[in-house]
Order: sequence, then structure tokens, then C-alpha cells
Amino acid sequence: MILRSLGAVVLLLGGLTTPTPAAAAKTCDYFVSPSGGDRGDGSAQRPWKSIEQARDQLRAKKKYHQNCDIVVNVKTGDYVVDKTITFTEADSGENGHKIIYRSADGPGKARLLGARPLTGWQKYDDNIYKTKVDRNFYTLFEDGKRATTARYPNRTSDDLWSPYLFSVMPEAEYQAVHNWLFFDAKDVPKEWDADFDKNAQMVVWSGGSWSWFTDTVPLGGADFRKNFFTLNHDARFSLVNSRSGSRYFLQNTLRFLDQPGEYYFDFANSEVYYWPKGSIDKVVAPTVKTLISLAGSSPDKRVQNLSFDGLALQYSDFVDWYRYGWNAAGDSGYEHKYPIYDRQIELPRNRFGMITVTNSRDIDLTRLHLSDSGFTGVFLLFANERVKVTDSLLDNIGGDGIKVEGGYPGEGDLTGHHTISNNYISHVGELVPGDAAGIELMNTGNNQVSNIVVKHSARYGISLEVRPEIKNEDNYARNNRFSYIRLEETGLDSGDMGAFYTYGVHNVEPHPIDNYVSQMVIGDVINDPAGQMPDSGTRGVHMDAGGCGFSIENVEVGKVSDDKYQAYKCNEVKNANWADGFDTSKMEYDKIGVTSAFPYPIPS
Repeated sequence: MILRSLGAVVLLLGGLTTPTPAAAAKTCDYFVSPSGGDRGDGSAQRPWKSIEQARDQLRAKKKYHQNCDIVVNVKTGDYVVDKTITFTEADSGENGHKIIYRSADGPGKARLLGARPLTGWQKYDDNIYKTKVDRNFYTLFEDGKRATTARYPNRTSDDLWSPYLFSVMPEAEYQAVHNWLFFDAKDVPKEWDADFDKNAQMVVWSGGSWSWFTDTVPLGGADFRKNFFTLNHDARFSLVNSRSGSRYFLQNTLRFLDQPGEYYFDFANSEVYYWPKGSIDKVVAPTVKTLISLAGSSPDKRVQNLSFDGLALQYSDFVDWYRYGWNAAGDSGYEHKYPIYDRQIELPRNRFGMITVTNSRDIDLTRLHLSDSGFTGVFLLFANERVKVTDSLLDNIGGDGIKVEGGYPGEGDLTGHHTISNNYISHVGELVPGDAAGIELMNTGNNQVSNIVVKHSARYGISLEVRPEIKNEDNYARNNRFSYIRLEETGLDSGDMGAFYTYGVHNVEPHPIDNYVSQMVIGDVINDPAGQMPDSGTRGVHMDAGGCGFSIENVEVGKVSDDKYQAYKCNEVKNANWADGFDTSKMEYDKIGVTSAFPYPIPS
């Protein structure tokens, strides 16, 4: 028998207990605690030991008729996640009721950790330690902060990506090459000629002067007679264009490990080398790429009526190599009405987040704290309806903060009617600066995005994208509303961008207004000067390649290196500070950004 905090017997799943008339409550409480055991029954006195155990126990009771909201109270403590916690349609709330997993003692108190400490360290030299490991991973953390993969040249600071080297072009015939990067001989350590490290990787803004996307690619070798590296996978774009070579740096070589906070992974020998900033005993390595997966088995069999409230999720892994999208239309290998969309969405191997949601309906993600992710924070993939991501803090996110990716245009409107509200998103794109966005919406409509702060991004603050080739009737990015938004420190390392960015959203006249932006403040959008960014400048609002059909009202933009607003004459703009007559009295500054109900301290 499970007791509520008020001392009354709760109404459990039908058939489990016989409640008294006074106990006809609307919720049924279970408990999870780090002190729980395998034989726990979920009561406050005998709690379960993990969310997985709670899920399994509740799933086993599904033969009973759910007649209350089930609340799983997760007590204060750390819960290590060695394997993704997966919820399917078998775990859905039923009969109009929800199943709620909540941090019982307040937001952020129950922590799911997707990492374990590394042990067995031995001194390699005066500063560097090494240890054997039992798994590969692609990011590392010390005392709650991400370590840097040993790189050359060394980065300017912990939160900037510069400086870079630049590729060169020996002959015009190599301009279209995607897998050979020609280097200037003076840029690369000569010792590599005799001792090339096959664990080495390259991070490159492929495309030459087009600073649009970054690729992280293992190197297959180096030719020091002709001065080029071979990439194990094709980059997104060719590595030189007529205006410039591509910016790049090299990483994951022991000779580059020359300062505190850097690590090197010798994959061939399963050894990690690390120079700690503080204590070597506080180094942890990821165990999973996704901590929580919500996945119905099909759009017709959705996971639904689930809520996750107040949980903290910390640490997740990156990938061995990364490129955004396929390189050519039709490369996915499947026939589509618009095969060009292959170039606009993540490769299947990269469709994940700390929380990954697909085939869902009525999912609430509230008062969460997501930090130190290897890739995206929250990833909504394909068929999802009415998902809420609210009142949450996301910081130090490897990819996008929140990403909503719809299906192929013209093949069914799969995702929409989401609420993304009262979220503070800080330091996004650490490992994927070329596609960094606090919030990225892809081919999705009827969404409410409000009371948002995005601070510190190499590229975008918020983006809404489809493709310019898509006909209006096959384009689902309609009736999205963005309001009370603050975007700060964006465009730090990229060009030809806007802090608020749209791409290919409305391509055919007469461009009826069906997306709305209001009450937005964009701070200065200025590149890190050490980044040597060769592309066209930064903008506040950039409506790119068919970014039409928007109502833009009451928007203020700080300093930029190009235009505060760049668009075709296909949008309705009222009261913006790039136009004459801007009236600050119409700006509701006190309502812009997160509200007083935000449950976490604002990051410093």
C-alpha cells in the first residue's frame, strides 16, 4: 500500500488496491531513489532503484485500466545511465491520464548522468596521465566541464573555436575535391612526415569562403610530397573555392596535447591521455549518446501522454565523424518527391539528442536541465505532435539546443503544434559550430516559440528552414509564431547568417503572411576576430532564399558586420530598428526572455 504525503491511500491502477471513498484522488504516487532495490515495490518505504525499473513495473501493470495520473517521484541523487532509457507506446499514459516522471525534491535534484569516471590513471609524463578504456567515446569531461580534444593550433579560449589554418589549391583541377585537403607546408608539423598519427581528425569549415557548415572527419593519411591530407569521408563542400581556402584545425594527436584540459584518444590501443586542469579523479567519459528515447513503433502507434518534469540530464557522447546531410540530391538511396531535401536534414546516423523523440503525441518536457551534451539537446524527429519543451535550461550543448525535424516535403505533414517556451539556451554548437542553433525548426508548422533566450552560438540563434525548391503546397513551415525572444552572442564563428534565420520557407508569389515574429531583441552579431572568417558578414535577421511570408513586428537588432535585416521584399515589417521611425515604446522589454517562473539560476 502506497502512502501519499497527505497520509491518504491513493487510488492506484484498477485492481491493485481497494481505495476508501475518501481516497478517490487524481494521482497515484510511486517512488524511485538511489537507495532503492531490485525488490522494491515503488512505495515511499521501498522505492524502486531506477527509472528503468519504474518503467518496467508500470508496463507490467498495463493489463489494468489506468484511472489516475501516475506520478513517479524520482528522489534527489545521481542515476548513471549506461544504456539509453527507452519508452515506447507500451509506456504511454492511457484513458486520458498521464504518466509523469518528476524530480521529487525540486528541479535539477534528480540527475541522470550519461557518463562514468575513468579510473586506473598512470603518469605518462610530468603533466599527462593515461589509462586503458573499455569503450570508444568522442568527447570527455572534467569536473562538469568539457575537455578539448588535443588540437593544432590551440584554441583562443574555452568557448571560442579560433584560430584556424587555411587550405590551399595547388592547381585549378582540385577545386571541386571533397576528400583531399591541400595544406601549406609551413602550417603542418614536419614531424608528421615520418610519424603520421592514424587517430588524427580534422574539423573544417568546408566550402572555402562559405562558412556555412563544419565537418569533423578522421584522416586517412598525409602526402608530404604533394602536401595534402586524405579525409576518410567526403566533406560537405569542396575544400577550396575561387575566393578562399577552407578554415580548419587538426585534432586528436598526442603531440598536440600541450596544455591543461586537453585529451588524446589512441583508438588503436584503447588508451586515453589527459592533462587535467584540476584533479584527474574528476574525469568522466560518456556511456551513451541518448539518455532518454521516446519512440513509438510507427506514426500509427505512438508513445503518448508522458511527462518528464524537473530532471537534470548531464553528459552524452558525440560521433566518430560528422557531416550535415547528404552531399547530393538522391544520395539517401530512397525515392522522394523532392530528393534535394537529402541535403537539408541530418544523416540517419546523426539523428539523436540527449532526449530523442519520434512517433509521439502529447509529450511534456518541463523544468529540465540539460548540460554537457555531445550533440543535440532535445531532438524531435519526424512524426511528433503537441510536444512541449518549457521552463528548461540547456547549457554547453554539442549541437543544436532544440531541433525539430519534419519529414520530406510533399509526403505528409508529420510534425507540429509544439510549444517551446520559457527556455534559456546557453553555449550551443560546441562540437558542431557550423550548424549550431539554439532552436532549429525544419519543415514544421503551427509551433509556438516564446520567451526564449539563446546566448553564445557560433552560428544561429533560431532558424526555420525548408528548401527554396519546394512548392508552397508541399512546404509545411506555416503558422509558426516567435515572440518575446532574446538572442545574444550569435554568429561568433560563421558568416552569411542571421541570428534569426529562415531558408526556403515561402517561394511563390503572392507570399501570403503565415509566419509571425514579434517582440525580439537581438544583441550584437559580431564574429570572433581571431576566427578569420572569410565569408560575407553577419546579420540580425536573414530571410534567405525564399524566406518570405513573414510578419515581423517590434524587433531590435544590435551591431552587425553586414545588414541588420536582409530579405526579399516579400515580408511585412512593422516597427523594426533598421527602418525609419522605430518606436521603442512599442517594445515590451520587460517581457522579452525567460519569465520570473523560470526555475533555474541564469548562467553567468
